[in-house]
Amino acid sequence: MTSLTFDSQPTAALFDASGAVLALGDGSIRFEDGSVVEAHDGAVLCAVRHPSGQGIITGGDDGRLVWSQPDEVVPLADTKGRWIDSVAASPESGLVAYSAGKVATVLDSSDAAFKREFTHERTVSGLAFDPKGRRLVASTYGGAALWYARIADQQPALLKWAGSHTGVAVSPDGAFVVTTMQDNQLHGWRLKDQRNLRMGGYPAKIRSVAFLSGGKLLATAGASGVVMWPFTGSDGPMGKEASEIGFEEGALVVHVAASLKHGRVAAGLNDGRVWWADPAGQGLAFVKAEHGAPICALAMSDDGTRLAWGDEDGQAGIAEL
Repeated sequence: MTSLTFDSQPTAALFDASGAVLALGDGSIRFEDGSVVEAHDGAVLCAVRHPSGQGIITGGDDGRLVWSQPDEVVPLADTKGRWIDSVAASPESGLVAYSAGKVATVLDSSDAAFKREFTHERTVSGLAFDPKGRRLVASTYGGAALWYARIADQQPALLKWAGSHTGVAVSPDGAFVVTTMQDNQLHGWRLKDQRNLRMGGYPAKIRSVAFLSGGKLLATAGASGVVMWPFTGSDGPMGKEASEIGFEEGALVVHVAASLKHGRVAAGLNDGRVWWADPAGQGLAFVKAEHGAPICALAMSDDGTRLAWGDEDGQAGIAEL
């Protein structure tokens, strides 16, 4: 395991083609090879891997969208000081989306002239592309909006549910949209008929979700263990009970990470510990067993063999599983 210490807390952990990458609250990007990129004049608020797999794209409270690689920083957009709250990218289509306030903007990583702007009635809280990268989903107050990412003039399809939706994910088969909500629950829709999915019972706000096992399971934070919802068949989790792994009285999972292609899931806890497990196996494997500050960033490599994390005190780690 590699242990790291920073003067600022990590705000995001990711893996790109070169290895682990940590984005920090001081605006810097730290690559596993030791390279440091000063990407923002302020905190990194959101981050995603570039569609090419090379480097990461970050949005900051300086209003800038930046593509960072170990030897290069490429400015992609500037909102003139409006915070960039969320970012998404699609390796399949090469599109990148970001939001500032009520506006979601789509760029094309292979065409600098391409730009689409989609305005919402309320502030955008999260973005996600469908599996083919053709449609963009934006969460906001009152539900989510679905846009065709390349079409300029259109009315979005609206997925409505009362309340504040704080983030969004699309199932890997493109059949379901799931949002996290302010009031300690998930909500979802089956897209073919907009049927509602209610996934509640959480003791805390759900800050993190991740699909694994080819999209058959959705892992979520917000409980004393990792809550797993089944997404098999045409009904997904409708009428089904969630399972929970790693339950520990008094603990709280604040971040989850997973490998979509494999069955491994990892959890970052509010007491600083980090573990991973195979839901089909037995027991947990702790990669950080000592207690500390709450985990605030967590990522698993695509092949499910490596983990990166950071805590609120600026401590971070990279481990082989």
